[in-house]
Amino acid sequence: MQYKVLALDLDGTLTNTEKVITPRTKAALQEAARRGVCIVLVSGRPTVGIEPLARELELEKYGGCILSYNGGKIIDCRTGQTLVQHAFPADLIEPVCTFSRYWNVVPLTYDKNGIVTEVPDAPYVLEEARINKIPVRKVENLPAEVTYPINKLLLTGDPADMPHVEELMQQEFAGKLSICRSAPFFIETMPLGVGKDTSLEILLRAKGLTSANLMACGDGWNDLPMIRLAGMGVAMGNAQPPVKAAANYLTADNDHDGVGLAVEKFILNEET
Repeated sequence: MQYKVLALDLDGTLTNTEKVITPRTKAALQEAARRGVCIVLVSGRPTVGIEPLARELELEKYGGCILSYNGGKIIDCRTGQTLVQHAFPADLIEPVCTFSRYWNVVPLTYDKNGIVTEVPDAPYVLEEARINKIPVRKVENLPAEVTYPINKLLLTGDPADMPHVEELMQQEFAGKLSICRSAPFFIETMPLGVGKDTSLEILLRAKGLTSANLMACGDGWNDLPMIRLAGMGVAMGNAQPPVKAAANYLTADNDHDGVGLAVEKFILNEET
């Protein structure tokens, strides 16, 4: 079997627009896992927002992994062991929050229970809470609150503004942070060099594998690096144009079993 690791973005990829894994896709993934494929749920979401999907797919039984915070952390579902951990630079929390306030975007991070932010009723903060099914806690001063290690800061704002804000942020924090959009209203900010691809590379090396053994499915800008890394990069039918351009294969959209169809074709060897 060529593809021994299967990396799956969640929102817009593994789950449909109702945030549900469809039956055909679930069946294909569980069969792939039974055959020994390591399924890695790869997302900008916090770990707590990925765990319900990992349990649904029984990854603790099959030995899959959770890659959360856009590459900031990888956990082995079977053992609970943290395999990869990248801490956000503590000295950059205040500058990122100051930048965010100036450009009228709302930063947030996470504690063990859910979201922590200064503006809990901002629409895209509420969207992050809805996606992950986690609570939001209001604080007066986010940098002062974060006295514990974090893996990323998420900037939320109006989709019309975010391309410009991302461009300015790339300039402001060049050589200091990894920055990318994961949705039209989200900008991910991680430690320098951290992304879905770099953390997957660490995982592959630990397993004695190479990128040729990786199949990756995604739809968003932050999926581009892992799509380019993978021996088989699969773009969803609903993917952003650059993701489609970089992929080896274009599958159906996330409402029509795109992941399941690709797994059947390339891992289960059932032509569809």
